[in-house]
Amino acid sequence: MANILYGVNGEGAGHSTRSREVIAYLQRQGHTVIAASFDRGLQNLSGLCETIEIHGFRFTYVNNAVRYNRTLARGLFNAPRAMHDVTKLTRLIDERSIALVFTDFEPITCRAGRRRKLPVISIDNQHIMTHFKVSTPPGYRADATACRMLVRMMTPYATNYLVTSFFEAPPRRRNSELVAPILRQQILDAQTTFDGPVLVYVTTPAPELIRLLSSVDGEFIAYGFEREGREGNILYKKPGFEIFFNDLVAARAIIANAGFSLVTEALHMGKPYLAMPVKNQFEQIFNAFWLQRTGYGEFWEKLKQENVESFLRNLPQYREKLEEYPRTGNEKLFTRLDELIAQPRSRR
Repeated sequence: MANILYGVNGEGAGHSTRSREVIAYLQRQGHTVIAASFDRGLQNLSGLCETIEIHGFRFTYVNNAVRYNRTLARGLFNAPRAMHDVTKLTRLIDERSIALVFTDFEPITCRAGRRRKLPVISIDNQHIMTHFKVSTPPGYRADATACRMLVRMMTPYATNYLVTSFFEAPPRRRNSELVAPILRQQILDAQTTFDGPVLVYVTTPAPELIRLLSSVDGEFIAYGFEREGREGNILYKKPGFEIFFNDLVAARAIIANAGFSLVTEALHMGKPYLAMPVKNQFEQIFNAFWLQRTGYGEFWEKLKQENVESFLRNLPQYREKLEEYPRTGNEKLFTRLDELIAQPRSRR
């Protein structure tokens, strides 16, 4: 059995949610896992395994829009703190006889592992933009270039890249392979229905979206608007894990930002998805572009009433397309991890 250092990006909940599933599996196999993370990641992993707090890489937002140049500048400014944590984790590797490193878009553990010449296994969805042959949405060349630069900087020179994706793409590198999106067991066990209202989710309040939905003939449950109660055809709720999950399982369809975790959970449950990416967040724009390209939903940066009405009219055709969506669960990924862990390891 192996001692494993597992780095988890703590920005948002998606990285730690899927990492919990992987870590729990590794522990069931008898491995010892130490997780290194920050913010939401540290909170979500506490109690599951031993955790260590490290400096976190974060995107910089201005007026609810990602600014890649400021993100890069902030990363350079905080480089000394990051290097201090690399040294701390390098000592941990020696003291705890760490045999290999996993990373979910977390750069410090990756660099500590490479410093000690350990195998580093990267598991994330972002590297599809750099390690696979994929099309990008037209009109976003500058954002795509900046985003790819950031992705390359995050976990360079990993031994293996296991890249989660809801669509197929050929690899550019021999050490990179696609795997199915990692799903919570609760999602895998869900008994999906389509008899509930349309679920609406935004990460920041959007008054213009409220006005738009109020004029559409339909029922909506809305999260992220910092209010509660019913107003016309919209029922507002404050975030809560169980209540959101129940609404997701029953929803007719989803109207939301285009974070990878929510997109892939919705697709697994056969929910048509109308994506509104966070402004200038190219990763979300990329997800939304491929969501539309695969025929599982639609992508609009700025919604209009006719867009929502058209989406709702076309729900039957999206559901029919989603019947073809591959629902494989996590077993193939776990089998691949067992194979990689079983490979001979040595400090070179």
